[in-house]
Amino acid sequence: MAFGQGASAYQQVRSHGGVESADPHGLITLLMDGALERLVTARGHMQRGEIAAKGEVIGRCIEIIGGLRDALDPKVETPLVGQLDALYDYMGRRLLHANLRNDVGALDEVSTLLQKIRASWVQIPLEARRPAGAAA
Repeated sequence: MAFGQGASAYQQVRSHGGVESADPHGLITLLMDGALERLVTARGHMQRGEIAAKGEVIGRCIEIIGGLRDALDPKVETPLVGQLDALYDYMGRRLLHANLRNDVGALDEVSTLLQKIRASWVQIPLEARRPAGAAA
């Protein structure tokens, strides 16, 4: 995904509030929250047969997932980075499927996966959120 798309996802979530004062950990949390909100919205559009609105919201969600994927640091030597990259890729493909097939189950699957990632993300202790060598 190009940087511009990740920046676009950030701009979309920026309207969520708190971005200016958020640390990098908080920004990722805001992106996840934005994607989860859009998944709920997309589900409603899908159930009401609002095809254009559904497609637009799912597209935005795919951009946010791409932004989360772009935020992964490949220099961090842990299998988790590759696993998250693959999971975000899978989620993007499932969202495309959901959009094309009007598959509410695929939307719910992505929502469940993202909720699990977010729940783990927010449990990271404050001291572990600082980059190595950063002052307290």
